[in-house]
Amino acid sequence: MIILDYRDRRPIYEQIVERFEELMATGALEEGSQLPSVRSLAMELSINPNTIQRAYVELERQGYIYSVKGKGSFVADSGRIRDSRRQEVCRHQEETAREALALGMDREELEGIIGRIYSEGGDER
Repeated sequence: MIILDYRDRRPIYEQIVERFEELMATGALEEGSQLPSVRSLAMELSINPNTIQRAYVELERQGYIYSVKGKGSFVADSGRIRDSRRQEVCRHQEETAREALALGMDREELEGIIGRIYSEGGDER
C-alpha cells in the first residue's frame, strides 16, 4: 500500500500523505473506508508512530480523512478529493501549456505528447 523512498529529500510523513492522497484520488481507498491504525502502519513501515500520526493530522487538516474517537481514521468525501486533484492537474497543465508556448512548441506537438501518454495508458478518452 505505502512504499517509502528513503533517498527522497522530502520528509517521510509528506511521502505518506502524498501516497494516501493518490490512493484516495484513484479510488483505491473508497469514501468511508478505514485507514490502518497509527501503530499498525508504523510497524508495517518500520517507522516511528509519531511520523504516521503527523501524516494523519495533515490529511485531516486538508480534509482528506476524518477521525472518530475510539474507532480510527476514515476516508472523507472521495468525490471532493478527486475534484480537488483534477483542478490541481488542470492548473499544472495550463502552466505546462504556457511554458510550451513560450518555448515555441506548436499545438500539434503538445497534443501528440498527450495522445502518446493516453495511448500508453490504454485509454483513448
